[in-house]
Amino acid sequence: MKQNEQPTALIMIFGATGDLANRKLFPSLYNLFKKGNLSKQFSVIGVARRALSNDQFQENVKNSIRLTNPEDTDIDEFVSHFYYHSHDVTDSSSYITLKNLANQLDQHYETKGNRIFYLAMAPEFFGTIAIHLKEDGLTDVEGFKRLVIEKPFGRNLQSAKELNNQIRTAFTEDEVYRIDHYLGKEMVQNIEVIRFANALFEPLWNNRYISNIQVTSSEVLGVEERGRYYENSGALRDMVQNHMLQMVALLAMEPPIKLNTEEIRSEKVKVLRAMRSIKGAKVDEYFVRGQYGSGVVNGQTVPNYRDEPMVAPESYTETFVAGKILIDNFRWAGVPFYIRTGKRMRAKSTKIVIQFKDIPMNLYYQTEQTLNPNLLVIHIQPEEGITLHLNAKKAGQGMNATPIKLSFANKGIDNFNTPEAYEKLLYDCMNGDATNFTHWDEVALSWSFVDNISQVWENTNTIFPNYNSGTAGPKESDILLARDGFFWWPISNLEVEAD
Repeated sequence: MKQNEQPTALIMIFGATGDLANRKLFPSLYNLFKKGNLSKQFSVIGVARRALSNDQFQENVKNSIRLTNPEDTDIDEFVSHFYYHSHDVTDSSSYITLKNLANQLDQHYETKGNRIFYLAMAPEFFGTIAIHLKEDGLTDVEGFKRLVIEKPFGRNLQSAKELNNQIRTAFTEDEVYRIDHYLGKEMVQNIEVIRFANALFEPLWNNRYISNIQVTSSEVLGVEERGRYYENSGALRDMVQNHMLQMVALLAMEPPIKLNTEEIRSEKVKVLRAMRSIKGAKVDEYFVRGQYGSGVVNGQTVPNYRDEPMVAPESYTETFVAGKILIDNFRWAGVPFYIRTGKRMRAKSTKIVIQFKDIPMNLYYQTEQTLNPNLLVIHIQPEEGITLHLNAKKAGQGMNATPIKLSFANKGIDNFNTPEAYEKLLYDCMNGDATNFTHWDEVALSWSFVDNISQVWENTNTIFPNYNSGTAGPKESDILLARDGFFWWPISNLEVEAD
């Protein structure tokens, strides 16, 4: 399908009464429809255990759209394409009923036999559903069939392999779309453009000119109602294995010979293969874990992680991870990639800071002036844009230097309408563009790296909680960088430096 064509498909959303479907999927599909990026020849079957009529389900869809589009009143045509099926994921007869409904809608909406199966539910059901879709005939279609899976994809490498084997009984690798919603964010996708479309940066993008790279993703929220999930995940599995390592791969990969799915994935895989494995006693030298205690966030007192609902009172689950990643290849030898992610931190921010090396000689030493390093900052959320930190002459007669910032903002100066990540990824999936989805090779290599760390942490206890809510994380994360002569750059532009 050509990129500018309106995609046509029957979309089955398993877990259609859940939070993800209501907060992200329904509004994203509506935005695609409203912008003319989705053909009117589409239909959606909401699949969930709860007993609902079509009318009740359509009303739920309307309510979810009104939350993000309160001024849109003419949504009836869009919602009329939605149908509901009460389903038992373990019962073949339920799949046969679903198949009959799908066949009817395929004829009615002329969707050409194109089907997307979106699994927006607990990952323990992924394999079961995939096998039933194959055995009960729902994948026997004239058009394309694609399976969209949310993270987590397994809990470690072994469970990921088992899950992948189950899925591959029904779908080939190029039919599996593993969502990492960070890859749908506009500024994450902009990493490739910044690097490969600018003669200013690409020649400097190596160990001769860059001293370190910092990737931070911080949240002010705690685990909220996700305590049960988070107890089995933690920040290492929830954030590092997917989002953080994906951003590192995009920053470190070699220029692909073409900007297509296969070549970009190939270069990302090379980076993941080149990451130095951290094992045994080295783990505590290269990685820091933390768990939030009580504190004040936005003027409100918040509790310890261990006092959150559905969290064990003596839990050793980490809510913060900082680490030093080394990539052993010709381009990056000796350059540390520092990653940091945590909950209940000082500010909500996802940003990348590329710190360039100091100039070889400070010509301003006679004025006892310390020059600031040049930085390229990629702001991913909540602000979106790029800031280049330079040194320039101060106003006046002297030759003193002063730091200046050259900034570009997606939602400021240029008034770009940045698409929501799920909207972008759904559109890519319907068009068969898997560039911003993770390949099995990437998943396997990421788990191989993370498993070595989690095995050490699961077999050793530590002192928790070790950072207060509303701060930048445990002191040990500062020591991690200080050993190399560096420090963390502020989490956000509005951050007040810690005492």
